[in-house]
Amino acid sequence: MASSEGFLTDGQRELLKIASQNAENLSSSPKSPSSLLSDHHVKAPAGGKSQTSGIAVRHVRRSHSGKYGKVKKDGAGGKGTWGKLLDTDIDSHIDRNDPNYDSGEEPYQLVGTTVADPLDEFKKAVVSIIEEYFSNGDVELASSDLRELGSSEYYPYFIKRLVSMAMDRHDKEKEMASVLLSALYADVISPAQIRDGFFMLIESSDDLAVDILDAVDILALFLARAVVDDILPPAFLARARKALPESSKGVQVIQTAEKSYLSAPHHAELVERRWGGSTHITVEEVKKKIGDLLREYVDSGDTLEACRCIRELGVSFFHHEVVKRALILAMEIRSAEPLMLKLLKEAAEEGLVSSSQMVKGFSRLAESLDDLALDIPSAKALFQSFVPKAISEGWLDASLTKPATEDGEIQEDEKVRKYKKESVTIIHEYFLSDDIPELIRSLEDLGAPEYNPIFLKKLITLAMDRKNREKEMASVLLSALHIEIFSTEDIVNGFVLLLESAEDTALDILDASNELALFLARAVIDDVLAPLNLEEIGSRLPPKCSGSETVRMARSLIAARHAGERLLRCWGGGTGWAVEDAKDKIMKLLEEYESGGVVSEACQCIRDLGMPFFNHEVVKKALIMAMEKKNDHMLDLLQECFSEGLITINQMTKGFTRIKDGLDDLALDIPNAKEKFGFYVEHAQSKGWLLPLFDSPATDA
Repeated sequence: MASSEGFLTDGQRELLKIASQNAENLSSSPKSPSSLLSDHHVKAPAGGKSQTSGIAVRHVRRSHSGKYGKVKKDGAGGKGTWGKLLDTDIDSHIDRNDPNYDSGEEPYQLVGTTVADPLDEFKKAVVSIIEEYFSNGDVELASSDLRELGSSEYYPYFIKRLVSMAMDRHDKEKEMASVLLSALYADVISPAQIRDGFFMLIESSDDLAVDILDAVDILALFLARAVVDDILPPAFLARARKALPESSKGVQVIQTAEKSYLSAPHHAELVERRWGGSTHITVEEVKKKIGDLLREYVDSGDTLEACRCIRELGVSFFHHEVVKRALILAMEIRSAEPLMLKLLKEAAEEGLVSSSQMVKGFSRLAESLDDLALDIPSAKALFQSFVPKAISEGWLDASLTKPATEDGEIQEDEKVRKYKKESVTIIHEYFLSDDIPELIRSLEDLGAPEYNPIFLKKLITLAMDRKNREKEMASVLLSALHIEIFSTEDIVNGFVLLLESAEDTALDILDASNELALFLARAVIDDVLAPLNLEEIGSRLPPKCSGSETVRMARSLIAARHAGERLLRCWGGGTGWAVEDAKDKIMKLLEEYESGGVVSEACQCIRDLGMPFFNHEVVKKALIMAMEKKNDHMLDLLQECFSEGLITINQMTKGFTRIKDGLDDLALDIPNAKEKFGFYVEHAQSKGWLLPLFDSPATDA
């Protein structure tokens, strides 16, 4: 008798009974009896007929799991079986929300990394050492830093970098470079390495002459000075000349050194005094003079005379040595302590010894306390008594009291120090390449946005000690950084740091106050800062300090007639003109080219703009015009600019990126903008215009 619709047949009941028994015996079976039915597609009979076809009730080979499946050879089993020993399920999924989740079960992923070139690392590190030496003149510190750096096999590159950096600076730095080489000779750098370093310099004369107009004469003077200082033998010149092509500028360098400097009467005195700086005396001589004047002061007690002698030394960047030696003398001669502290207080109040030099003197002594305690057992206790007294009297910055023994503080100081070194390298590369996108990428790679104000301070400080070109580049870079990654707060904090140290900066840069005022005023004109930000900066400075005066000067510059035009050209032209003016010129040259102009003329017009950092605007406007005019003629111009190196891959990528970012707005005026842009991106990628990291936009289907 057929069952009604929805009831099981006898055969199906038998199958269900067997499955249930198996499920009870093996409670860990992964599937329930109901799922067993679904695996075999068993349905309730419809229309009063039994639907058992396709199910072999008899002679069914079943697994112990209650599942239907054929058993494979070697016991691995088929579908629904347990599988063979140590079988693993390749489709298993790790659930991180499972209470028994173990992170060790996660699959390993090998991550590739690039191996840093030791020479590149060395070159980056020595730039920071040289910069610091140029700022403080401490030969001992530069020597110890170079030793700690290790990699002595690369010392010739240090010589090359030291001299090449000094060549593009003032006479003071050139003199300092020669003094440092004399101090390092034989003690740190071997005579053979000195010779190799100078030969590398002579070999690169042609390249140096591209950036430094009088490179041949300056390098010849360095060569002559090295011979006079006995760190190069005279025979070196003849041997080097034989190894160089006759047509090279290196030969001119050697000839100039021999004929113009080393053959002249009294040439030794002439060469030594050529750069006219006070640093022609060695550091050892300066230390001896400092020691003599301090002992004389102990005998006489004349503070005014001692201050006059310190001033006459003319080594403001080395006053930390005065501080250190005065404190050591106070420890050695206990009766001299009141006199020494009085001298340091007087020197600080007169502005003779800057706050940074005072702190540095105390810090250097703190670092050498362990060694000093061998000769003066009470050195540590005495130093601990000097510090609070100096702070309470107002001639030592309270920052010295921060506990430097805690691990967190040490790590923080080390992080800041490392950031400053990296920043200096990045800024120098920017001054050479004028590549703003590359600088921004390097800054982002550092991954320390909290130190943006420190970067701004470094940028402007380095630019102030250079030519107008670098000052202009620094102002232009500030505008770009404000648009890309710097907040207004970062800019404000950076200028506050600059102005707080304005008095120290003025010791090395005579016109520092005026130049800082120009940087501040230019930032307002470029919309990097608002006029109200000047009020905020001024409120965070002491009322009668040099920084406050600089802020007032900046306000006067902004209030003057035609201030905008004057400040945009304050560094002598070049890139100092309004961005809107640049955009107008770019638009006009593109329109002229589109109406039948010649590619070479358009390229020359772009070159005449003199704004390589702004060429991304050319790319952007060219692409928009191509979309509007439905004329791909503009791609030919971009191809020519790229082939000539007129528009770099970074600028090209930035131009495409700016279009991509504004594509939604552009589509309101040009309906097929996304489609056209997708075509342009494909074309650009096929021609190699874009960086590999550029992401193509998702075009509508």
